[in-house]
Amino acid sequence: MTSAPEDNEFVPVPAVRASDAERDEVAAILSEALAQGRLTSAELAERIDAAYAAKTRAELVPLTADLPEDLREPGAPAIAAVEHQELSATFSKVIRSGRWVAGRHTTANARFGALIVNLSDAVLPGREITLDVNTFCGKAIITVPENARVVDEGGALFGKRSVTSGDAKAGEDGPLIRITGRSRFGKTVVRRKGTADHYSWHEH
Repeated sequence: MTSAPEDNEFVPVPAVRASDAERDEVAAILSEALAQGRLTSAELAERIDAAYAAKTRAELVPLTADLPEDLREPGAPAIAAVEHQELSATFSKVIRSGRWVAGRHTTANARFGALIVNLSDAVLPGREITLDVNTFCGKAIITVPENARVVDEGGALFGKRSVTSGDAKAGEDGPLIRITGRSRFGKTVVRRKGTADHYSWHEH
């Protein structure tokens, strides 16, 4: 006959596995905390790395425990930003690089300006993101990670378009980046990290 467990006997609780969406939410919260001056760049990098290495929900909790409740509420701007972001350069030059959280669907527009977006050190939510890159009398340069798989689904109309496609290194489980949009009277360049830009802004 099996005896009942004693009152002081420890019964392990199964750890619930974390999902990609939950890791993305934590990364977005941390990114907003950096923007508000609550975290340093070093702290952000350390916590984001821990978030994407986390296997269970319990491992994610400490990463945002010292941040305000309003950053962690469902529907908060930081969390919504993971789904969609928009970057634009109009009659100007805009650069986005370093450690930042890209949206699953990011729209990048360059009109009479230059937009430079570096995804090499960015946090890419999930395993697949879409970049809708549109230029009109402007230039967009997108740098993707070395191990990214790039699929070009865009086009050009009286413009120039150079997109690095395919797999960087066979066998690597890199992110899938879909490039959509159109280059009209402008230029779109998508290249891998470490590739020199041979496309001059003054080139015709």
